[in-house]
Amino acid sequence: MQSLIKSLKVLEMVSEKQPVSVGELSKMMAMPKTTVQRILWTFHEAGWLRLLEGDMPRWTISPRVLAVRPNELAGGGLASAVQGPMAELRDATQETVYVSVYDGSGAVVVFDRLESPHPVRAVSPVGDIAPIYSTANGMAIMAFLGEKRIDEIIDAGLNAFNPSTITDPAELKQELQRVRERGYSVNRGYYRSGIFAIGAPIFDAAHQPVASICISMPDSRYQENKIDHWGNLTVKAAQSIGFQKSLKS
Repeated sequence: MQSLIKSLKVLEMVSEKQPVSVGELSKMMAMPKTTVQRILWTFHEAGWLRLLEGDMPRWTISPRVLAVRPNELAGGGLASAVQGPMAELRDATQETVYVSVYDGSGAVVVFDRLESPHPVRAVSPVGDIAPIYSTANGMAIMAFLGEKRIDEIIDAGLNAFNPSTITDPAELKQELQRVRERGYSVNRGYYRSGIFAIGAPIFDAAHQPVASICISMPDSRYQENKIDHWGNLTVKAAQSIGFQKSLKS
């Protein structure tokens, strides 16, 4: 039993700190590298972890985590609740619509997608994992987390994905404050260069952000003077999903 608990703790630590190396995990968990390595490869063979090759190989959680999402999400709950609002938002904006769920640590996972009719469009696969602090869906959720959780995410490190990524903690907190004030987030290419997005949080009955919805587009179709219009449409879609109501119906 202790061996199983130890293995699960390694899995949880990867989820919280990803991408993370064997050496970093060994130090954080005060465990021998050989033990950590064995656990990582066991989860890798089972499909729960994936290895990012490079000068220093690092580990991340696999999208397989979606396979064990709560039944209410996989069944008639969120999965069915998002269909109408996603279609309405896509038709109103003609842009790709994503719904993502918060993984409880520092990332969001694409739960569903409805593509833009434009031949040039932004596409991320269902199950794609992205950092919470540099994506529209992520920032829409992060802005409404508790101050302690926000600080924990920031303290874990703000990696730059391109020159536009917000990596200064003070600047990020200011941006999150703007999200709270207007009700939606704006991603001006912070994660993927040339991809702009606008997102809004989906709350549960306790007013906790558990998911989000966004529209995503290439910078060639992004128009600053349409932000308020797009933002209001996205907020309306998020509100109409009725997360808790759907789970109980």
